[in-house]
Amino acid sequence: MKAIQVAQYGQVQGLELKDVPDLVPNDDQVLINVAGSGVNPIDWKILSGAMKQFIPLSLPYTPGVEVAGTVAAVGKNVQGFVVGDEVFGFIGIVGGYATQAVAAADRLAHKPAGLPLLHASGIPAAALTAWQALHEHANLQSGQTVLIHGAAGGVGSFAVQLARLAGAYVLTTASAGNRDYLYSLGAQQVIDYTAQRFEDVAEEIDVVLDLVGGETQDRSWTIVKRGGVLVSTVSPPDPQKAREHDAVGKHFATRSDGRQLAQIAQLIAEEKLRVEVEVMPLSKVTDAITLSSGGHTRGKRVLDVNR
Repeated sequence: MKAIQVAQYGQVQGLELKDVPDLVPNDDQVLINVAGSGVNPIDWKILSGAMKQFIPLSLPYTPGVEVAGTVAAVGKNVQGFVVGDEVFGFIGIVGGYATQAVAAADRLAHKPAGLPLLHASGIPAAALTAWQALHEHANLQSGQTVLIHGAAGGVGSFAVQLARLAGAYVLTTASAGNRDYLYSLGAQQVIDYTAQRFEDVAEEIDVVLDLVGGETQDRSWTIVKRGGVLVSTVSPPDPQKAREHDAVGKHFATRSDGRQLAQIAQLIAEEKLRVEVEVMPLSKVTDAITLSSGGHTRGKRVLDVNR
């Protein structure tokens, strides 16, 4: 098999596509012939070395947290998947940028009907993050208002759609260039953060989903209603500010969950959710990582591992 190998932290230009030994699944794992792997911020954050104290890895390692592909083999304890099934999943913290991957069966779901494998490879991490942020941590209810910061990216794009499906009124912050895109996803108000402060537009918000952090998160406390929730995937909200505004702050790490992913797959098959992807060949992995680390991605960027 072929895999991207990281030999040294902080060396984006040092990523190499190498021949490595084929993988063998254990009794509880599924072996996948990978078609595509999504590119996510966690990939370049780990590569930078900034997270090595929290996520220790043996070098070299293969980046990539999510894949889509075809089942090549299953362990003896695996149920629900057979050789030839098309699957996708948030497989773990590494291993996706390769022609083969292994994953525990409970991290996988069958690919949405009618969706190309390459598109499916950009769904699991972002969609699960949006799902868990809104439904598990914010407990979003029909009729509530939600403001999504950084709404045009992978997580934000799914969050806009899931919030609308939940019956919420959806406000977003994004650049003017993404206005039409976000309206097409179901946003009801798009605030151009380059032209106006969101505090001058939004008020009494039930749920703020912070995908940006920093000053944006700090300023968001002023628009959260009493009893409201600020959920961040980027950094823990300040508990003192939460108390001052009689609100709740939450921060979480996304959990891989095959059952939730199957529900998401059903929504995609029913055309209630969609994903916009940019496909790049695995041979251009350095460019893909560099673009991702620069921010301002619309939808998801995925790697075609066979190119």
